[in-house]
Amino acid sequence: MSKVSVSENEVDIVIAALHPDLTSFMDEWRPVFSRFHLIIVKDPDLKEELTIPSGFDLHVYTKTDIDRIVGSSSAGTTAASLLFSGYSCRYFGYLVSQKKYIICIDDDCVPARDDKGNLLDAVAQHIDNLTTPATPFFFNTLYDPYRKGTDFVRGYPFSLRNGVTCAISCGLWLNQADYDAPTQALKPAQRNSRYVDAVLTVPVRAMMPLSGINIGVNREVVGPAMLPALKLGREGKVRWETVEDIWCGMCMKVVCDHLAVGVKSGLPYVWRKERGDAVESLKKEWEGVKLMEEVVPFFQSVRLSKAAVTAEDCIIEMAAAVKERLSSVDPIFARASEAMVEWVKLWKTVKTQA
Repeated sequence: MSKVSVSENEVDIVIAALHPDLTSFMDEWRPVFSRFHLIIVKDPDLKEELTIPSGFDLHVYTKTDIDRIVGSSSAGTTAASLLFSGYSCRYFGYLVSQKKYIICIDDDCVPARDDKGNLLDAVAQHIDNLTTPATPFFFNTLYDPYRKGTDFVRGYPFSLRNGVTCAISCGLWLNQADYDAPTQALKPAQRNSRYVDAVLTVPVRAMMPLSGINIGVNREVVGPAMLPALKLGREGKVRWETVEDIWCGMCMKVVCDHLAVGVKSGLPYVWRKERGDAVESLKKEWEGVKLMEEVVPFFQSVRLSKAAVTAEDCIIEMAAAVKERLSSVDPIFARASEAMVEWVKLWKTVKTQA
C-alpha cells in the first residue's frame, strides 16, 4: 500500500520536564528532535530554572502559563480537580498542542539501538505506526501486515484487510522495564534486554496498561481522551508511584474500540535509564496496585451508546459510568469522574480559543 507522507509541521513532541537540567537528554535526542517543534512542560513543583541547550524549535510552558491558560478559560472556575504536577504536566502539553500528531517521550529515556547496533528513530517509527492501518477486529499472526516483508495470513478475511485508522502507537523500552513496584522490588536486578522487531494491533475489547513513557497519538482522533484524571493520594515523582497514564490508557482504549480505530504496540524502543527505589515506591504505589483490581473489570465491561460519536462524547459517558459504578468503592474514583468532565470542558474551551 502507498505510504502516507507526514510533514514535520504536523508533529509536536511533548516532554514533561521533571528535572531542571535537560542538557544530556536533549543532546542525546538532537538528531531526532531537531527536525520537529517541541513542547516542554515544566513540572509546576520544580523550583529550579530549566537548562536547555540551544538548537531546537521549542516552547517552554511553566506554572505561570498553566495558571493563565487554565484559569482564563471558561472552564477555569470548575477545573479544581485537574492537577498538572509531576508526570501529569505532560497533559498540559497535549492540551495546548495544535498539531495532528503528538509524540511523548519521558526525560529519563534516550534513543535505543536495534539488535544490529543501529540507532533507532523513535519519532519516525511512531509516525509510521500511526499512518498505516490497524487491524483490531481480527488478529494477524504475522503481526502488522503493512510492514515490509509481511502480509495477511491465510484465512484473514479480505473484507477486513483495509484496516482502520491507527490512533495510538505504544512504544516499548529497553533496560529499565516498566514493571510495578512489587515486581521490581522482587526482581531488583531484572532488566529488559530483548529487542523484538515487531508491531502488532491490540485486539478490540482487550485492555492494556498504556504507559506515557514512549507513545505517539493521533490528536485529531483521540486527543480529548488523553486526560489526567486518576491521581493517587501519595503520588510521587517516579513511574512506580503513578497510575495516571494507566487510567488514561484504558479510557483511550475504550474510546478507540467504540470509534472503531486501532491501537498498536511494539516498536519503537527507547532506552530507559535507572531511576528511583522500588521498595520505597512500593509504600506509595500499593494503593494503585490494589485499585487496578477494580479498574480493569470496569473498563472491560463498560459500553458506550451510539450517541457517542466523538472522543469528547465518549469521555463524558465514561465519566458518568465511573461515578455510578466506582465512586462507592473509593472516593478517588469520584474525583476521577469529576476530572474527566472538567477536562473535556477545558479541552473544548482551549480548542475554541486557539
